[in-house]
Amino acid sequence: MDLIGKKILIKLKTKNKGNVLLVGAIDELIKTVESKEWKTKEEIKADRPDADQVHVDGFFFFNINIHRTMIMIQVGENSEAEVVWAGTHQEYENTFRNNKAVIKKWLSDRDWI
Repeated sequence: MDLIGKKILIKLKTKNKGNVLLVGAIDELIKTVESKEWKTKEEIKADRPDADQVHVDGFFFFNINIHRTMIMIQVGENSEAEVVWAGTHQEYENTFRNNKAVIKKWLSDRDWI
């Protein structure tokens, strides 16, 4: 799968370069996404149990437990995945308030859906 928007993850890695475990976990996520050809949410969950589908159009949050980091990726049907958002769990709560309706509105406001 092609991973679009990888620069968001690289920026996150650079910001946290002293956190070797987080950098490794982000590298592992990139490696997993790029090596898979996911077609169903079940396949994603099998490979990444930390994935949570937040919208039916293929938007998933990946919860990197190390450093409580959240990464939203849209998994498309044409062998592409795109990084939509990344941040700390606190930034996630401030932006999305742990609410799928707020996530939907955020995606809609930014023309993702």
